[in-house]
Amino acid sequence: MTAGQLPRWVDFGLIPFLNLAAAFLVSGLVVILIGENPLKAVQILVWGSLGYGEGIGFTLFYATNFIFTGLAVAVAFHAGLFNIGGEGQAYIGGLGVAFACLALDQYVPWYITLPFAIIGSAATGAAWALIPAWLQAKRGSHVVITTIMFNFIASSLMVYLLNNLLKKPGSMQPETRTFEDGGRLPFLNDLFPSFGFGYAPVNLSLFVALAACLLVWLLIWRTKLGYEIRSFGANATAAIYAGISPVRTIVITMLISGGLAGMMAINEIMGSQHRLLIDFVTGYGFVGIAVALMGRAHPVGIILAAILFGMLYQGGAELSFEMPNITRDMIIVIQGLVILFAGALEHMFRPTIVRLFTPSRPLVAKEA
Repeated sequence: MTAGQLPRWVDFGLIPFLNLAAAFLVSGLVVILIGENPLKAVQILVWGSLGYGEGIGFTLFYATNFIFTGLAVAVAFHAGLFNIGGEGQAYIGGLGVAFACLALDQYVPWYITLPFAIIGSAATGAAWALIPAWLQAKRGSHVVITTIMFNFIASSLMVYLLNNLLKKPGSMQPETRTFEDGGRLPFLNDLFPSFGFGYAPVNLSLFVALAACLLVWLLIWRTKLGYEIRSFGANATAAIYAGISPVRTIVITMLISGGLAGMMAINEIMGSQHRLLIDFVTGYGFVGIAVALMGRAHPVGIILAAILFGMLYQGGAELSFEMPNITRDMIIVIQGLVILFAGALEHMFRPTIVRLFTPSRPLVAKEA
């Protein structure tokens, strides 16, 4: 093991655990300050997210969204890119899902519509990432700035489309018509009643997300393109010297990233809401950044981190109900602390851990 290099179990297990423990420790102090018992709060949060079937179903439903957005950020990370546009790309991805469902739901069953929804969401999400990718590759415009700007453009575009073009005739609500059965994914509770998911909206898009994890792993670690992406992210100058095209790598990586973010809309639009509506993304794109960081941009880590944030979403709702002093805003504070320690303060414990796990070099005697 070279200096500064850590065993995989330390880098991918111990350090994220320490960051998470620090976040919950600070969250516990906040809970104490408002006069509540932090141990009881943790008990309620865990029970609310994993203690019964319906809670597990909601946790998995939220985790599905985080898997897609976490994968989107992770793919960009491997190329040294910071895609903060997952929110807008997922929003526009909803158009691809809605167009497929509105066009086919009255004529074919859902399993025929689903492939078109996957293609539509990935294509529209990738298209929304194309201009920031091209600006980064050809003009040097930083992808962080352009993707943030495109989030706001996506929001405004969707408001216009839903109010002026896609709204159901005669309705005052900015949303499309409700899809027929051919545009609705089955809930897992309908397919597997023994799981006891109850009214939780977890649906077949969970398996689409898991399949996306497998495909991303194959892409990044088992293909020539994945090797080029990782090489460019590790050292762009050396990669260019080795003949890897920076324009091609940036554009393709961002297209894949945007496509994965766009696929998040399958879970919300086709799996849960069954119509396209305003603000269905609700921050999932931004939380995907923390999921990718905590999961070390690896699909397995992203699945685990997505489940954690799914627990925070579902368990937090139960916690605010059982402990009224812990409001929904307090739950957002706890989520923010996890993001802070997993992201901005990710290297807080690393220097000490490196010193503990890096073998000391023996002193070399000077020649006389």
